[in-house]
Amino acid sequence: MEPKPIKIALAGNPNSGKTTLFNKLTGSRQRIGNWPGVTIEKKEGTVKGLKHVTIQDLPGIYSLSPYTPEEEISRNYLLDEEPDVILNIVDSSNLERNLYLTTQLLELDIPVVVALNFIDVTRRDGDKIDSSKLEKRLGCPVVETSALKGEGVDECIASCLRATESEDRHAYADKKDAKFSADVEKAINEIESVIGDVARKRHRWIAIKAFERDTKALNRITLTASQQEKIEAIIRHTEEKLDDDSESIITTARYEAIKKLTDNVIVRAKRKDNLTRSDRIDRIVTHRFWAYPIFIAVMAALYYIAISLGINTQDMVDGWFGDGLIPLVQGWMEGAGASGWLVGLVTDGIIGGVGAVLSFVPQMIILFILLGIMEDIGYMARIAFILDRLFRRFGLSGKSFIPMLIGTGCSVPGIMASRTIESQRDRRMTIINTPMIPCGAKLPIIALVAGAVFGGAWWVAPLAYFLGLLAVVVSGIILKKTKMFEGDPSPFVMELPAYHVPSVGNVARSTWERSWSFIKRAGTVILLSSVVLWFLLHFAVIDGSLVMIEDEMIADSIAAKVGAVLGHLFAPLGFGGWQASLATVTGLIAKEEVISTFGVIFSIEDAIGIVEEGDFAGVAAIAQHFTQLSAFSFMLFNLFCPPCFAAMGAIKREMNSAKWTWFAIGYLFVFAYILSFIVYQVGLLFTGGAFSVLSGLAVVLLAGSLYLLFRKAPRAGVHVSA
Repeated sequence: MEPKPIKIALAGNPNSGKTTLFNKLTGSRQRIGNWPGVTIEKKEGTVKGLKHVTIQDLPGIYSLSPYTPEEEISRNYLLDEEPDVILNIVDSSNLERNLYLTTQLLELDIPVVVALNFIDVTRRDGDKIDSSKLEKRLGCPVVETSALKGEGVDECIASCLRATESEDRHAYADKKDAKFSADVEKAINEIESVIGDVARKRHRWIAIKAFERDTKALNRITLTASQQEKIEAIIRHTEEKLDDDSESIITTARYEAIKKLTDNVIVRAKRKDNLTRSDRIDRIVTHRFWAYPIFIAVMAALYYIAISLGINTQDMVDGWFGDGLIPLVQGWMEGAGASGWLVGLVTDGIIGGVGAVLSFVPQMIILFILLGIMEDIGYMARIAFILDRLFRRFGLSGKSFIPMLIGTGCSVPGIMASRTIESQRDRRMTIINTPMIPCGAKLPIIALVAGAVFGGAWWVAPLAYFLGLLAVVVSGIILKKTKMFEGDPSPFVMELPAYHVPSVGNVARSTWERSWSFIKRAGTVILLSSVVLWFLLHFAVIDGSLVMIEDEMIADSIAAKVGAVLGHLFAPLGFGGWQASLATVTGLIAKEEVISTFGVIFSIEDAIGIVEEGDFAGVAAIAQHFTQLSAFSFMLFNLFCPPCFAAMGAIKREMNSAKWTWFAIGYLFVFAYILSFIVYQVGLLFTGGAFSVLSGLAVVLLAGSLYLLFRKAPRAGVHVSA
């Protein structure tokens, strides 16, 4: 007989170790998609060794008040799907704050198991938690866990299975410590009486939500006009008596209850300065002055290591394709009697185009590993906190950095992450600016320019990253001073997790997900684009007829003619050659296509050759089309111009407006074009070039840009919205 299926909902605050525990419990038995109707990731898995036990990983939330899409998703799942048990992950090093969500979960009449995670960190800091006493006060099982080390993981599942068999689901609500102050309890009891049998279950939870004026919760029941008036009268009377609004009253009442729950449960270690190890590190890492130099040094080191180590591995991949696979396939096909055009398509078009992109995968993997380590340690959360201070001065919230941080892997999930920003104005600005941060697909462009034109200089990659941050700040200032985006940034609240040793499994998983996304595009979009591009490069229209041409006539090809026309647009930026112009436009399909295009045009050996000791042999065919100034301009434009088609689609979905989508795309193009134009034309003046009409225009545009940057913001007016 098959055991009864059991559903466990995994709930907890962000940075509470929820993802680590989910990975420990499910291993590779995970299904990843999106929640219906939204772009927030949905993770579900089966417990290892227990096929009948399914775990639903809910988004990280701080409460069940539906202020964010994540909170609404979690609450709707718990109320509508009614899981058999809730496994609530609590950060034991910040117990009081995490129990705010716990007390709400316990009011849902669903069995709850509390996992005191990071218990190893708590012990390391010398603190003690009496979990048995806390268990009695909460009225639910409490398990001490360290998801990172695997401690208590099996006991969590065992407790969840036992909890599903328990019929006592009101243990917490009946506890004396769970009760609020007399005035608040009186109001809640009166509201329960008014609601009566309309709420067939969760009477207390519904009454509390009614007191908070939570309309979404009240929409789940049907109240008469008379009942609504009575409830409102009870709320107003309590607000007047306590001199506060209803939401704040409940918040205060919850923390007072939590204080009673944790009384004599937590024993803090005696410290000279009353600071934990994480607090001591944060004194330096989040210091008002030192935080920024440390951040710059860390990110520069990350990119330096990724580029430096990546060049060596890239050389190895070069050998596999250029000296191994291509000659092998070419010899096999020629021996089999394949026609010349087919041999060229497979070797130069498919292997050359895709191989040119895949050769940069080692660099990206190294960067993703380093970023994963920084995230798992807890430093990336500090960066968001640090940059909030900087961003807020320029009209952006620190919440805007979270999507940008995610965007370092890929702009698509970065743009999707903007949904966590409540203000529509700030969300739109974040969506517009997020593609400016160099994503993983832009790293090969940066690496190619650094290797082919700047002799493999290590500083090019970190410079590109910081220029992306600077562009976001400059763009944010300019946009904030327009009528469309004026106003104060939305508040930013974030809990900083304790520092801990990174989990190999977490880092490996995040690296694999980011890298595999890149590789999949190389095998689909880039493969198809490379084939199309090869045909356009090897066919020409001569005397009205479509004719296949030899490699030496590639300048007469359809692709070359198209690139030459586009070259007139990019000539003022310094890269008017048909090769660079064509590569820039194909980059709109996918940013990896820039490298793939060069790979097809110049052959894979030239496109991904490695520069050693300033010798440009191997990339001479690319290097000869650029000066250092024009190459820098080319890199800037491709970093800040409209993103790939997939990211444009994400912009369309998140903006939910054709007008705002086209504004975002047009704005990014104009921003990138003007920036590259100014850099190239003004740069020519500093490198011995003669003053020209274009130079004068560049100076005028520079002055205009500085005016937009430093002018006073207009007075508040009517906001433009779609």
